[in-house]
Amino acid sequence: MTTPSRRRLMRDFKKLQDDPPAGVCGAPTEESIMRWEAVIFGPQDTPFEDGTFKLSLEFTEEYPNKPPTVKFVSKMFHPNVYADGSICLDILQNQWSPTYDVAAILTSIQSLLDEPNPNSPANSLAAQLYQENRREYEKRVQAIVEQSWMSFSDGNSEERNAAGTSDVVDTGRGTNSTNENAPVENESSNETPNDGSNMDE
Repeated sequence: MTTPSRRRLMRDFKKLQDDPPAGVCGAPTEESIMRWEAVIFGPQDTPFEDGTFKLSLEFTEEYPNKPPTVKFVSKMFHPNVYADGSICLDILQNQWSPTYDVAAILTSIQSLLDEPNPNSPANSLAAQLYQENRREYEKRVQAIVEQSWMSFSDGNSEERNAAGTSDVVDTGRGTNSTNENAPVENESSNETPNDGSNMDE
């Protein structure tokens, strides 16, 4: 059965295929359009450069009125990423808007990699090192970048087939991606997006 949320996700997927943002890719799993797999490439000229980080996105029938649950599958060392891969990002919580689509979510997370908010840490050690010992912070980030290569190479062929990356993905080596996605018309409902959730402290 086709629902408003599923129609919206099909449109999000078509947009990612037709006009992929630099350095990100994503696609629904074979099992369900409500579950996606994505890859974010570390932005150029940052400690995360050349990293290939896998994520999972879980949508509900309330999308786009409510955000998906997004987690890093790849190991991550970042002030705003919890040990289980959950991400502390305002647009995934109380600043969510139905105008955001999958492309906007992924590019926002990509931008967060080099623009953390250490005042709202999900990883207190990463936040402390980011503020007080940048060299050690970057050393630890480099370690997870190298781990991402090994993890990505294990399923590289499968990931590219699922996301169509062999033909459409620009890794953005010469571009720092920002969230410049145009608002997407909300086909779901006129329900006001949930803004009652609080940012993780």
